Amino acid sequence: MRLVSFSPKGAGSRALGALEDGSVLELARAAAALDIPDSGPALLATMESLLSDWERGLAAARDTFTRAERAAGERRDLLSRARHELQSVVFHSPVARPPSVRDFYAFEAHVRNARARRGLPVPPEWYEFPVFYFSNPGALVGHGEPVRKPGSTEALDYELEIACVIGKQARDVRAEDWRSVVAGFTILNDWSARDVQRREMAVGLGPAKGKDFATSLGPSLVTLDELEPRRQGDRHDLAMEARVNGRTLSKGNARDMHYTFGQMIARASQDVYLFPGDVIGSGTMGGGCLLELGPEVHRWLQPGDEVTLEIEHLGALTNRIV
Repeated sequence: MRLVSFSPKGAGSRALGALEDGSVLELARAAAALDIPDSGPALLATMESLLSDWERGLAAARDTFTRAERAAGERRDLLSRARHELQSVVFHSPVARPPSVRDFYAFEAHVRNARARRGLPVPPEWYEFPVFYFSNPGALVGHGEPVRKPGSTEALDYELEIACVIGKQARDVRAEDWRSVVAGFTILNDWSARDVQRREMAVGLGPAKGKDFATSLGPSLVTLDELEPRRQGDRHDLAMEARVNGRTLSKGNARDMHYTFGQMIARASQDVYLFPGDVIGSGTMGGGCLLELGPEVHRWLQPGDEVTLEIEHLGALTNRIV
């Protein structure tokens, strides 16, 4: 399934939906219209309620979606209020306020390219275990929402990443068991203020304020079964691309990660609990940001620029700088 958090335009409350061709099916409203048992509105109301009981909730969501497709002909009137055209909705980050956002550093090419720009080699410690930093779970931005350029930066950058969302509370997860705790995958743009980041990390901590202002997530949460045909062991063959104002600047593939999501989740859950809704980011794909590409390819981002990150089977995540 391709699950989304959305609001009908003009409405303030978020709802849980499933993407159809050209529309969004509001799952709680559809379940009520179809009298589907054991799917109560509370369970299918939001992404957070779904994630709080993921296995039962996903089964209910699939049942609702399947029955709505079958009933489209004879019961279209009952489902009319549950279907929303794409142009009539506002998309939000799939998870509104995750318990935590951990962003890793999993693509060797990104580490090598970014450090080479500063005349530095890849530190040997990078090869010993996957490392991450904690980002701001209160600064998530959805597909189509504007991103405000911080007044403190003149070096605004995008970062093309793939992320997973945790669907089950777990601790000390073995790398080979990672799929049992993951709800699905989405696209992540780890916006970065490079000049701020450079100064604060010179102190020996960070990144912090250089990443604090916005993280885009979306447009949907794609469940693991949707990606099974592209799975290669613990990696996925998914083309990745970043465009600025329609011009392609970054291209790569999720299979090129040095560290797998299994290894990242094992590291993240070591001695602590992961909770439903936690976000685990891959870190930037090799060549997936302006810092790596350099000014000879593109200047830093400015208000008015539109950035689109696209990952095969996950969709396209677009935001405009304001």
